[in-house]
Amino acid sequence: MKGMSRPGQRYIPALRYDWLTPLYDPILRWTLRESAFKRRLVEQARIEPGHRVLDLGCGTATLTLLLRQAHPRAQVARLDGDPKVLAIARAKAARVGVTLALLRAMAFELPFTDCSLDRVLSSLLFHHLTRENKLRALREVLRVLRPGGDLHLADWGKPQDCWMRAAFLLVQSLDGFGTTVDNARGLLPHLIREAGFSGVRESSRYKTMFGSLSLYQAQKP
Repeated sequence: MKGMSRPGQRYIPALRYDWLTPLYDPILRWTLRESAFKRRLVEQARIEPGHRVLDLGCGTATLTLLLRQAHPRAQVARLDGDPKVLAIARAKAARVGVTLALLRAMAFELPFTDCSLDRVLSSLLFHHLTRENKLRALREVLRVLRPGGDLHLADWGKPQDCWMRAAFLLVQSLDGFGTTVDNARGLLPHLIREAGFSGVRESSRYKTMFGSLSLYQAQKP
């Protein structure tokens, strides 16, 4: 899922070009230690039976399927703004005998009532959003979480060294410097706090071929 800087602006896919969308899964699998960091994201969320969970920017449903496997008694909603990536998600789920209900919507206009969710998980969404839309999306997440509910987020963090900084330039050239600069500066935790969350912390960090990937967690007061 890739956000728009203004309502009505042209929607841009996660890899910037529609023709690259079918390569999304192989690229993540081969270059980002995807299985490791997404399993860790699921573990840190401490989901319980009956919890209402949102996979925000679900993409091709890799995280959704991990959630389903680890927590079959949780109620998981899946949302993304890209119809082509949602079609890939449906096909991927069908190959393992799973039928998924997928919602098409933007992260900053969530179709959920106030205080209706226990957990929100998001993987590699926020570096696609402008700062304005990062904050809009985070405030929407805050709105739909119940008090005491958690946000668990995986995205690019501040590069750990000069090699990680150089590697991240490729991501920035593809996804845009304007939307990724906050990630490169390590500002996601500050934006999460600005949106109104408490207990914000970086829980894990991974070196990848394209830069430093961080896991964050935060709570609605």
